[in-house]
Amino acid sequence: MILYIAEKPSLGRAIADVLPKPHKKGDGYIMDANGNYVSWCVGHLLEQAEPDAYDPAYKSWQLAHLPIVPDSWKLKPKSKTRSQLSTLKKLIKQASSLVNAGDPDREGQLLVDEVIAHAGVKADKLAQTQRLLISDLNPSAVKRALGQMRSNKEFVPLSTSALARSRADWLYGMNMTRAYTIQGKKVGYQGVLSVGRVQTPVLGLVVRRDEEIANFVSKPFYEVLAHLLTQEPSQAQQAFTAKWKPSEACQPYMDDEGRVLAKGLAENVVGRISNQPAEVTKLESKSKRQNPPLPYSLSSLQIDAAKRFGMSAKEVLDICQSLYERHKLITYPRSDSRYLPVEQHGLAQQVINAITKNDASLTQKADAPNPKLKSKAWDDKKVDAHHAIIPTEKITNLANLSSKEAKLYSHIARQYLAQFYSAYLFDETQVEVTIAGGVFTTKAKQETSLGWKQLFASANSSANGSANSSSSNNDEDELVTLPPLKKGQQLHCDRGQLLEKNTQPPKHFTDATLLGAMTGINRFVTNSEVKKILKDTDGLGTEATRAGIIELLFKRGYLARQGKSIIATQVGVGLVHSLPESATTPDMTALWESSLDAISQKQMRYDAFMSPLITQLNELITQAANQLPNALSGVSGPGYKKRRGGAKTGSRTGAKTGGYKRKTTSGSKSTPRRTTKKASS
Repeated sequence: MILYIAEKPSLGRAIADVLPKPHKKGDGYIMDANGNYVSWCVGHLLEQAEPDAYDPAYKSWQLAHLPIVPDSWKLKPKSKTRSQLSTLKKLIKQASSLVNAGDPDREGQLLVDEVIAHAGVKADKLAQTQRLLISDLNPSAVKRALGQMRSNKEFVPLSTSALARSRADWLYGMNMTRAYTIQGKKVGYQGVLSVGRVQTPVLGLVVRRDEEIANFVSKPFYEVLAHLLTQEPSQAQQAFTAKWKPSEACQPYMDDEGRVLAKGLAENVVGRISNQPAEVTKLESKSKRQNPPLPYSLSSLQIDAAKRFGMSAKEVLDICQSLYERHKLITYPRSDSRYLPVEQHGLAQQVINAITKNDASLTQKADAPNPKLKSKAWDDKKVDAHHAIIPTEKITNLANLSSKEAKLYSHIARQYLAQFYSAYLFDETQVEVTIAGGVFTTKAKQETSLGWKQLFASANSSANGSANSSSSNNDEDELVTLPPLKKGQQLHCDRGQLLEKNTQPPKHFTDATLLGAMTGINRFVTNSEVKKILKDTDGLGTEATRAGIIELLFKRGYLARQGKSIIATQVGVGLVHSLPESATTPDMTALWESSLDAISQKQMRYDAFMSPLITQLNELITQAANQLPNALSGVSGPGYKKRRGGAKTGSRTGAKTGGYKRKTTSGSKSTPRRTTKKASS
């Protein structure tokens, strides 16, 4: 008997739908006509045990207990899904072979693997377990996936990476939260101070951005434009402008970004070039091409949807889950990949047909897509457990969707269609003009073939293709028209123009820019040695967790919204200023994320990640014990109000701290400090 274990009921039903009928439905399972079973988890059926499962003394929050590091890790059944776990354990015992049908990502791999391990499956049976990867819940796609199953052993590194992530989050979040909550009480803060491996560095990004804006002092800077005229006798005069390019001699009067700060210098240039002869001293024309933007990963879709439609990250994820599970119109949405398996190109015609029937407006103002074209998106080397988010072959009436569902479906579909159009072609001309010894430059772009950009003609002009795609670059500058020019051509500078500008502060984070910061965290890492290790694509959190992390910071009262801007609250600022810098900057956790990825790629062992983490945790707890979070003195926690007599109200019992319930915060009874031992895998 084969047992397919899906991550959730919707996936289980999709698998059962293509198995031989008639079916027999039971409590938590479906049996097909051949006596094979499909059952499912409901997310994680098991969770990390609370600290008091290791020692009853840990019910009391005391610094003397910290850090708490299990010698042998324990999982406990979730109370709400205990019956489903019992059903699965019974079926696993009866089954002759098992199929892990978790979602095609790190967490999907782990949550089924941990149930199999919890059921005590023997080595032989474990070695024969297969992996079913389903990214599309439509019957035809599920059938294809069933014919392409792989050995579950191939995915052990992926599961180990997820396990390391889970334990690291438990160790760091539970110990740091307890330490700072206890210390916070000593300065009068009444509430749980939640500290997390990912959430706190994200909060730190916002706090530092807010402070940079608050402390920003605007400074004037100056630019000079030359208004030029052609002087060809046989042609009417034509005008264009060029901008001054300061020479090295001007460096003492410029800032680090090359802006001229001395008004007198700029005024002198204006006076020198007005009504003076000019010459074209450099002229370069290049033909350029821009390939179609890649299909979406979840983060790139969330960033783009936030810019175009003002949708939050969580809203995009929720809509995508509905499009995937309920409507079966898109493939698996929690993907960090923007590439597609080469084999998938064989379905291009069917997917294109479905898209054009579902939303004919996408191609109304464009040439027909060519399914024979194969963009750079099809690359087996860049696809592992899951691929980019694309539409499925399903045809439906979009009127049956909510307006936001329809909007997001069409947005994903347009990005997929772009793969079947030629490159965007244009000629770029760069001109250098010399006037009175000074150099002035300008450039122009002339479109020669719109290619894939035809699809985006009616889309929001503020973005082209994707916020993170190759289409979003300096070539999107407004087109400038230049008269016919040639090197050595004589011109006349009619006048110089002084432009006085002011430096602008950075902008507050928005949903789009905060997600972008989490996705490409390398830009915000300050340590040069850490920067060398990280890749441009390394980020904070995962595709599946980033939206939840941002929402969690709002829920805990650390972040607030002002229109589209995201700002830190007084509590959020106080917490960041109370923690060591390493806990509030992305350097440490970005390195962790890079290591976790290395584990999944078989480039690092579990112990090599966990051992230094525990050493670092010891240092952080010692640091917390030796200093008070004075930045939180006088700050009220979310939900706490003062009584008339000045005392604060609000229950702390059971306050959630990332899965850890706070019972007491007593530090008066001294117990021997727990000796940290190496965590076992």
